[in-house]
This record gives sequence, C-alpha cells and structure tokens, in this order.
Amino acid sequence: MRQKSNAPLRSDAQRNRERILEVALAELTLCADTPLSVIARKAGVGQGTLYRNFPSRESLVLEIYRHEMQQVADAATELIRTHEPDLALREWMDHLARFAMTKAGLATAIRQATSAPGSPAKPGHTPVTSAAELLLHANEKAGTIRPGVTPDDFVLAIAGLWQLDPHGDWQPRATRLLDLVMDGLRAGAPGGEET
Repeated sequence: MRQKSNAPLRSDAQRNRERILEVALAELTLCADTPLSVIARKAGVGQGTLYRNFPSRESLVLEIYRHEMQQVADAATELIRTHEPDLALREWMDHLARFAMTKAGLATAIRQATSAPGSPAKPGHTPVTSAAELLLHANEKAGTIRPGVTPDDFVLAIAGLWQLDPHGDWQPRATRLLDLVMDGLRAGAPGGEET
C-alpha cells in the first residue's frame, strides 16, 4: 500500500531524510558539485531512498536551504520562551550568523539549482523575517530596544554578515558586528541607556 504524500513519515524514513539533509549540507557546502551518489553513501542510504526524498539535485539543495532557514526561525521561538527578550535576540543573531555562513558556502549550489530555465525559484526569507519580527516585538514591548524597528530595518542592519568570508575567521568579526547592531538597537530604548 502506498503512503499518502501528506501522511507523516515513518520514524526511520524521517531519520533517513534528516540524515540526507545533514550530509548534503556538509558536502555541498564544501563542493557544490558533490555527486548525489556520494551524499547517499555518506548518509548511509541507498540512491533510491535519496531520490524518493529528493527527486533532483535542485530539490535537495532548495530543501537544505528551506530546512536551515526554518531551523533559524524555530530557534527564535525557543529562545524567546527561555531567555529575556534582549538575550534571546542577541543569541538568535548568532544563529543567523551561522546560517549566513552556511548559506554563503551553499551559494554556488543554490545558484546552480535556481538559475536554469524552468528551475524552481529560491525560497524567500519569510520564516526568518517572521522570527525577527517576533523577537523585535518582544524586545520593543519589554523596552529593551528602541521603538519602531522593523524586520526590514533589522535585515539591513545585519547585512554585513553576508560580506564575511565563510572560509576565514568569521566568528570574531560576526560577534563584533552583531554587538554593534545590538548596541544600536538598545540606543533610545525606553528601558535602556540613552546615547
């Protein structure tokens, strides 16, 4: 009997899918042209299993991108639940920096997956934008950031992340940049320091 496409995956099928995504992320970040057979072998699955989950290289690359973006977005909900709003925002910015470096490493694979005629479009940033909105709203309500900061303002403020070399010593530079952004968000906050 065939499983319906909207039915949940069995636990072993879900583990296989997650393992494929994990291995593909690592391999495609290193080399955009890594053969799918290598990804299947390193994930410990057959090529049939890989192709059942991801019928093409493009579908695999775009699912990695969506999956990583969703992981970053989901982290915001957990952080806001377990931390003070300003600490949640700052820690989430670190998650975003790691995503930016991963995305930079995957840039060639993403470009290849979306550039051919008839290729699927690159997914938008909606989950990340929604997560930023959640965190900014919680911080504005708590008085820990200046009022009126929009997700678009935030994305522009952190745009320097995408200028960092993912193969270099990006962590200290990202930390410094994000600390500067956080200081700017706090300036003029009702509960923060005036500068």
